[in-house]
Amino acid sequence: MSSTQEKDSIDAIDVLTADHRAVESLFEAFERADESDLDARSTLVRRACELLTVHAMIEEEILYPAAREMLPDSDKTDVDEALVEHFLVKALIEKFAAMNAGAPGFDATFKVLSENVRHHVEEEEGELFPELRKAMPNLSELGRRLVARKDELMAKLPTNVGDRT
Repeated sequence: MSSTQEKDSIDAIDVLTADHRAVESLFEAFERADESDLDARSTLVRRACELLTVHAMIEEEILYPAAREMLPDSDKTDVDEALVEHFLVKALIEKFAAMNAGAPGFDATFKVLSENVRHHVEEEEGELFPELRKAMPNLSELGRRLVARKDELMAKLPTNVGDRT
């Protein structure tokens, strides 16, 4: 599906869930990659970090402010927790700026990153997204905004490997 089609028909939760699946597939590819293929491992980490950075930005800029506005106070704790989890993920992503595949701690850092992201995804999809779906039955306008911002951010990446998931 092209970005134009997505902008016309997909809701916010579908956009974000698709991002989750794309990143999870990169985690799985890294786990299967030959440990001696440092180029492949480096590419997978770089791509995962790019997707996670863009995903975090669209959530923080668009989704979480909308959630704070629409959710009852009792559910806003999920947004606060998600922001803290983003902070931790971004801190791990920053470590890769000074680390190459094969360096001590490279694989361990990516493993911890993937574990944190998987936990975040589980909570988001199991708690926050259902709450949003109840509070905001029509998520298509929010979805269009997410996709537009995501497309803008992806176009700014230094290398745009693969399709824009």
